[in-house]
Amino acid sequence: MSSTSRSLLATMISLALSSPIVAYATPATHDATNSDSAVSDDTDELAVMRGVCIAPQDRLADPNNEPIKVTANHAEALNDKKLTYSGDVILTQGDRVVVADKATLRQPENIVTAEGNVYFSDGTIEVHSDRIQSDLDTEDSQMDNAVYNMTCEAGRGEAERVTKNGISYYRLKNGTFTTCPPGDKSWQFSATSIERETDSPFADLYNARFEVADVPIFYLPYMRVPVGKERLTGFLYPSISYGSRDGIELETPFYWNIAPNYDMTITPRYMSNRGLQLNSEFRYLNASGTGRLEGEYLANDQKSETNEARWGFNWEHRGTYRAHWLFDVDYSKVSDATYFSDIDSSIGEREDNNLLQTAEVSYRDTNWDSTLRVRNFQPLTLGVSSNYRLMPQLEANYYKSDMPYDLNFSLNSSISRFENDNPDKPSADRVHLEPTLTLPYATPWWSVTSEAKLMYTYYNQQFNPNSQELIDKNLDLKENVSRMIPSVRIHSGIYLERDTQLWGEDYTQSLEPQIQYLYVKDVNQKDIYDAYDTTLMQTDFYGLFRDKRYSSVDRIAAANQFTVGATTRYFDSNLVERFNLSAGQIFYLNDSGRNLQDGNEAGPNYSATAFESDFNYNSWLFFHGGLQYDASKQDLQFINGAIEYREGNVFNQLNYRYISKEYLLDNIQDEAQLNTYTEDGISQLGFSTGFPIYDGVTLRGDYYHDLTENQMLEGQITLNFRTACWMISLGYNEYLKTRSNVATSPAEYEQNFSISFSLLGLTGVAPIGSTSDGNAIAYGRPFYLNN
Repeated sequence: MSSTSRSLLATMISLALSSPIVAYATPATHDATNSDSAVSDDTDELAVMRGVCIAPQDRLADPNNEPIKVTANHAEALNDKKLTYSGDVILTQGDRVVVADKATLRQPENIVTAEGNVYFSDGTIEVHSDRIQSDLDTEDSQMDNAVYNMTCEAGRGEAERVTKNGISYYRLKNGTFTTCPPGDKSWQFSATSIERETDSPFADLYNARFEVADVPIFYLPYMRVPVGKERLTGFLYPSISYGSRDGIELETPFYWNIAPNYDMTITPRYMSNRGLQLNSEFRYLNASGTGRLEGEYLANDQKSETNEARWGFNWEHRGTYRAHWLFDVDYSKVSDATYFSDIDSSIGEREDNNLLQTAEVSYRDTNWDSTLRVRNFQPLTLGVSSNYRLMPQLEANYYKSDMPYDLNFSLNSSISRFENDNPDKPSADRVHLEPTLTLPYATPWWSVTSEAKLMYTYYNQQFNPNSQELIDKNLDLKENVSRMIPSVRIHSGIYLERDTQLWGEDYTQSLEPQIQYLYVKDVNQKDIYDAYDTTLMQTDFYGLFRDKRYSSVDRIAAANQFTVGATTRYFDSNLVERFNLSAGQIFYLNDSGRNLQDGNEAGPNYSATAFESDFNYNSWLFFHGGLQYDASKQDLQFINGAIEYREGNVFNQLNYRYISKEYLLDNIQDEAQLNTYTEDGISQLGFSTGFPIYDGVTLRGDYYHDLTENQMLEGQITLNFRTACWMISLGYNEYLKTRSNVATSPAEYEQNFSISFSLLGLTGVAPIGSTSDGNAIAYGRPFYLNN
């Protein structure tokens, strides 16, 4: 192999890839000769290379060190003047292939020329050209009528001429770029000149145009774009959409690369029905942690009756210091309570009733940790807020796991201050201590855990004795209250399995019975307000085995009970869980824990029975369901279920939720308040579907209906048309804005029509399926099998 072929190969590669030229050797001299060589047929090998993407892990580390192979139908050398390969010239080096009809080296000019159907490929890009010429002394090169195609990602284009000056500068004359397939001129970027230095991560475009069907849409005299992974200050791709609520929306984001660890995106957003909104997002990463500040400002909302400025703000921060200290901030605030229901925002959703404003600092060590926390909420409902501020709370916890007899010890403690803007609600200081001893024991098939704890709480409460809140709840609060409640819990479970057959197929079935005894002393707690930071938790099969019914300590439910339950599972031969069924029930030893109210007679000595089940048939039909049935009242307390068909690009999901009025009353205990929302409990049905219609056209729909009140909660339908390089979406969304009052006002709905257009394959373009309708429904899998 002569060094001339290596020089030619390097020149072609450098032009096609815009990469530095490898070192050249001086071509050897040849006598004037003519020769025809018998060449093996490489046509099949070349056909295999066309359009092929070589994955990064499969690429050669340094292809320049690979051996070079040259084949041609004819070779001719003229001493010190010219060396010519002609007829199906093919040069290969590792993953690289160069093809031309003719390749010539002229001396003493030291100029290499390749002509006729020039082709290059390296597994990531392929280039076609009419002619390549390169000066090996100055390393100046030129490629005429170049057409390139990215093989590992969407992207292709062409240039009238590609010029390389020396080893560091490239220029494309009348160059273009698009992600559309060959022959599709739906859109493209073009420029009269595209320039780039070899080591630069950026390319400069002069007289840049964006064209749709060869028609210029917008023009910029100069634009700089990144061609690597580096970030670059400049405009990102704009987006445009239409919605019946906000009208035409145009967003033109501007990215500011402030520093390697700081950046900001500033997005003017024009809404024809509302005006101009300015949005910004600042991100940072430093020694204290990572975070972002996000702001939205609409100076004059033309749809608002007041025409006042509307704004939103969010600050998030997560950080550590010296491995022990942790910092966490999440603070959000908006100008008014209806901000999210009127304006689409990335700060919150229109379903939000409150905005969280919290900050905490923690210190963690091997056996203990502590946290100082403050928490507030901005209410997004009319009237006085009923949310309690935590101003502040100090937690300290201690853990010891290597005590004698395999005992584990923990001590949880907290000091909290609760405040409220509602004058009818009390404020309080609370101190809580909770020492716990645990004795765990486990084998591969059996386990038992014994636990004993003592819960001590002290309250200093400030309240108005004549407040309506206390009268309605029949509470007799005291300013200074202390409470001590012991608790004992013993939980045991067994794991059994067997091989079995169903419908002629092999399965492994498990049986997992468990039993728990729980004792919590019954203590009168009417002198303590029960809702500083405490709420009743949902009861389902898994909740039967908890040691508490409330989320915090303002109310501790008494208990003297056994809980019995069992789960069975079926695994196929690949250990995929195909079916499970769980059932459980609580048996009371006395009246403790039955949630009895004054004047109520004692009921049965058992709770409602809870069931949970999941089913997966051949990975295309799925089911999840749960229910709770009270046999003593013959009352089906609640049901939740979903069944889904999912195969390929098609899915259909039907889901249902039911909660009885009696169950709500047993837990909420405020029938007057409940009747303002429903007189017959909750019964809601939902349906989601998505499927292709024809050749890039897909339909997506969702519908949720309240069967009890006979009113729609939300519905949407979206029609997407997608090609290889662009997509258009048409959507209609209608959602319940104000729920009907049973006695007076009817329901109010918000309707939105949207249309959006996206270019596919470009960084910075909105993801497929995004619309501006503010729809809250999102597809989710309610299935909990071990898949």
